[in-house]
Parts: sequence; C-alpha cells; structure tokens
Amino acid sequence: MNLPAHRTDPLPTEFLPGTVTLVGAGPGDPELLTLKAVKAIGAATVLLVDDLVGDGVLEHATARARIVHVGKRGGCKSTPQAFIEKLMVMAARAGAVVVRLKGGAPSIVGRGGEEVEHLRA
Repeated sequence: MNLPAHRTDPLPTEFLPGTVTLVGAGPGDPELLTLKAVKAIGAATVLLVDDLVGDGVLEHATARARIVHVGKRGGCKSTPQAFIEKLMVMAARAGAVVVRLKGGAPSIVGRGGEEVEHLRA
C-alpha cells in the first residue's frame, strides 16, 4: 500500500462570517472531539446546541460566543426543527460564524441531512 508523504488537500484555516458548520459532538466526552470540531467551536460566534451535548464540549467556545440551547429529547418539550433551521439562516445572514452542535454523529442520526438540505435551499 502506498501512502502519501503528506496531505495535498488544503485544510480550512478559518471559519468565515456568514457560514454554518454542522458539528457532531460524538458520545459526549470532550476529549473525543475531532480537532476540526474544536476549531469550529472555538471560531463560532453563535452556537446552536442540542440537548445531548455535554457541558464539557462547550468549554471550547469563547466568551464572545452566543450559546443557544435548541434541545430535543424524546418525550419532552423541544424546539421545533423549522425554528432551528430559521435560526441557522438568520444568524448566518447577520454575519455570524454559526456552529450547529449536535450530539452523536449528525449525518447518521439527528436530522443532520435535513439541516444541510435546508441550508442549501
């Protein structure tokens, strides 16, 4: 097996105003976050956070970040999906660096695909 000596694809160096980044927080342990997730959380000016995201994960946010809890948990009162999508778009259009922080792996569970499709529309 031939492995490249170095990466040839550029890595993102910053998160720009007016963008939304979908971040999976994994199983909840902040030490299990990817480096890219930590960078995104640290760059965010607005964090839209699911109920299942642990407090330790939010320690990577800066003091200037606005943290909005948009929790969803079975059998409990929750934030409607349409409202979450509206918040993402409004914050991005206002020039925020938005991170949608979801518990687990958002592309597998948690409506991550739906949120991406809404943002593309």
